[in-house]
Amino acid sequence: MAGVLSATLLAVAGVGAWVYKDLNDNIQAADLDNKLGEGRPANLSPGSKNILLVGSDTRAGGNAKYGKGLTTMQSDTLMVLHIAASRKWATAVSFPRDSWVRIPACDKGDGSTSTVHRFKINEAFAIGGSNGKVADAAACTIKTVERNTGLRIDHFMSIDFQGFKGMVNALGGIEVCPKEAIHDTKARLDLKAGCQTIKDEKALGYVRARYSVGDGSDLGRIGRQQEFMQALAEKAQSKLTSPSSLYGFLQSATKSLTTDGDLAGIKPLYGLASQVKGIPSDRLAFLTVPNYPREADAPTDRANVVWQYPQATDLFTALAKDHEVSKKQLQADTKDLVHASSVRVQVLNGTGVGGRAAAVAEQLREVGFTVVATGNAPSPVRTTTVSHPRGLDRQAAVLVSRLPGVSAERNSTATGGAVTLVVGPDFKLDAVR
Repeated sequence: MAGVLSATLLAVAGVGAWVYKDLNDNIQAADLDNKLGEGRPANLSPGSKNILLVGSDTRAGGNAKYGKGLTTMQSDTLMVLHIAASRKWATAVSFPRDSWVRIPACDKGDGSTSTVHRFKINEAFAIGGSNGKVADAAACTIKTVERNTGLRIDHFMSIDFQGFKGMVNALGGIEVCPKEAIHDTKARLDLKAGCQTIKDEKALGYVRARYSVGDGSDLGRIGRQQEFMQALAEKAQSKLTSPSSLYGFLQSATKSLTTDGDLAGIKPLYGLASQVKGIPSDRLAFLTVPNYPREADAPTDRANVVWQYPQATDLFTALAKDHEVSKKQLQADTKDLVHASSVRVQVLNGTGVGGRAAAVAEQLREVGFTVVATGNAPSPVRTTTVSHPRGLDRQAAVLVSRLPGVSAERNSTATGGAVTLVVGPDFKLDAVR
């Protein structure tokens, strides 16, 4: 999908009037008006852009052969591309599809609304797309990403299997160099070890393969996808010089492309291309949300991951404020790992409303924290606070990073091994990320 944005948009800049209308009519628009609701994150960096990129593996039409028994739309790859206001750098952040997050209430397109719950992040696309409409799938995904990151999403782009294969084929294939042979029946892939140029089904299988490669996790697949995208973008810039190769590439891209209304057309894509084409390759960073196996907090869950805090919040906050984050910097920051289950929390009710401490404690347990006690604060408070004794700075930082708008302070007189959360009337019951 990063290839879709960087390579396609750069290529659009060279399109002549002879194909303008043909390509323009290919692009599908997703009407997101009035679907995202209220309470969206504020735009903290006017001029920058956050584009949600979805690789959709819907099994409709030509994609039916890739899986059976799936009755809803699926999202196989999920990213946010942040383009700086200066247009001098950009960052693509991948979200593991097994990320365990809070899914907000979404319109299912049949008159019903889903309930708020926690599940894998890619379920949002399936919930919203239960009626087969990309606009509803996109709306639920945008709401989920915004709710869990605090990033304001400006645009949306989605491409499916067929479009991906067509773009790779138009470039004559992409070279990959697997160290070991890959045999993956689910991804329909049988690939020998060593450098080779792949296209069509093999290219699709390579970026989809998971269980038979490395440790079988989605994280390993994300790494291969990012490397493949970079190679695709670089080859597109160097190869798309002839009208025939350019036309074939853009036909495949636009036929399988769905965007929000503001991007649905060659003209707006060209406008965006003219802004980003000058970003040097060394200022385009591919990152993955810091995470660790959810098994560390929920021993029975061996399939999913949870985001690592406060590092994930720090990453999202930096991008929201249009601050560049390098891969090297992120990797250094994520070495300081604190599992939620290792954070002991005492929850006190300072609202005067009965049962508030118990309700908040249950939310904290849901995301893995160890709640050691609940009770009433000595006196009512106006705002929610977090305090901690000496030596628990890191644990307190993990807690407040899950509570938007709350900060921590050290209590020099406090003792014990727990962080204290005093719930004030400003605390929203669904505030825990």
